[in-house]
Amino acid sequence: MSFSYTLWFAFFGLIIGHLPGAITGAVIGFIFDNLRHTQRKNATPEAGGFVGPLFTLLGAVAKSDGRVSEQEIAIAERLMTRMNLDTELRKQAVTSFNVGKQPEFDVTQTITALRNWVGMRRDHAFPVLDVVIETVLAEGNPAPEKMSILRQLAFALRVSDMELMALMAMKGYAWNAGTGGQRGYGRGGPAGGGYVPPQRSPQGPDPYAVLGIERSADDRAVKRAYRKLISEHHPDRLGDLPEDMRKRAESRASEINAAYDRIKEQRGFK
Repeated sequence: MSFSYTLWFAFFGLIIGHLPGAITGAVIGFIFDNLRHTQRKNATPEAGGFVGPLFTLLGAVAKSDGRVSEQEIAIAERLMTRMNLDTELRKQAVTSFNVGKQPEFDVTQTITALRNWVGMRRDHAFPVLDVVIETVLAEGNPAPEKMSILRQLAFALRVSDMELMALMAMKGYAWNAGTGGQRGYGRGGPAGGGYVPPQRSPQGPDPYAVLGIERSADDRAVKRAYRKLISEHHPDRLGDLPEDMRKRAESRASEINAAYDRIKEQRGFK
């Protein structure tokens, strides 16, 4: 359990009322911390409850540009295997994928179901997005229709465009604002740019893109972005999330740490 409220209230209590104030503040802060911990625990998603809506959305994403490719089918099949779905859940996943790929399928209710499953757990939102991004990027530079669904999902899960870009960067993609000829987000997306596959360096993706910040950001902004990201992606916070999604979180946490280490080395701060 995090004790951030306890520490902050104790600190302010110390300033206002010295030791008695610190003790009072710590007690009040502990109550808030305990309440937050209880809310987060109660909000933990039910294991397996995401399978239907998730694979329905993957089917919709795959079909959104007009056809379902072999790469997209292969990704869905690999995901079923990595999730160790039993016979019943695998059947549900296949059926859901086929439902989603029906012409003119409306993803609104499916996205709502995923949002309800995630609840208040933003740290559970990122593994869900990570799975969908795989299908979005299955054929390379994503079509506007696929990006539109992805952004709709991100918005529903309270994940910003900047955070979404950071997730895409971990897959080797980056937002190149000056690529007027590239396909962009599609409906409602920024104009004059698009997600394109850059040349990956041997060290991995652009560390600034991974942290979701500009290269011009000062050291304090870099540290703040890192702390925020690592707190949201740390696998220890995921509870009983399926093993595949836990591994995804571990991979992202490693990418975030590696990106931060590269920036620290480049800038020479600790």
